[in-house]
Amino acid sequence: MRSGLLLLATLALSPRLEAQAFHPPPVQRGDAGTRIGLFGFGIRAGSDLNRGSQAVLGLALDLGNLAGSRLRIRPSAEVGVGNGANTYVGSLEVLFRLTSDDVPVTPYVGAGVGIAGHAGCGADPGCPGVWVNGVLGTEIRFRSTFNWLLEYHPMDAFRHNRVYFGLTTRRGN
Repeated sequence: MRSGLLLLATLALSPRLEAQAFHPPPVQRGDAGTRIGLFGFGIRAGSDLNRGSQAVLGLALDLGNLAGSRLRIRPSAEVGVGNGANTYVGSLEVLFRLTSDDVPVTPYVGAGVGIAGHAGCGADPGCPGVWVNGVLGTEIRFRSTFNWLLEYHPMDAFRHNRVYFGLTTRRGN
C-alpha cells in the first residue's frame, strides 16, 4: 500500500519536478577581432612537381582569426617521400578567404614561412632551410562538417611546386 501511495505521489508531482531545459548561450559570430584557438584541421596528399613527382602528405590546423574571420592563421607539417631523399616542411601561413564560410565554394590565397629539411640534413651545411611559401586554394563543401580541399603551393621562391587534395573540417557547424 505504501509503495502505491509513493508511486501516486511521484506521478502527481512529476510535472513540477521535471528538469529545467538547458539553452546554450548564442554563438557570437562577429567578424571583427582576433580569436585564437583550435577551430579545425585538415589532411592532404599530393605531389611535389619539381622533385620527380615526390609524394607529399600533410596536416594543417586552423588556429584562429587575425583581425577578422576571413584572415586565418594556419600552421602545417608535410613529409615528402620517394624519388630521392625524404623531405619535411613545417610552415606557418596566413590565409585570406575571398568569401565567407557559408558559401559552397570558398577560394583563398595566402603566404607564410617554412622550415624545410631532408634526410641527411645533418651533413648538409645549408639544411634546414627557411622557405617563403605561397598558397592558392579552394574549399568545396562536402558535408555539413567537412570540405574538400584543393591547393597549390609555390614554395622556396618557386623551386618547389606542390599540389594537394584533401579534406578539412568546416568551421562553425
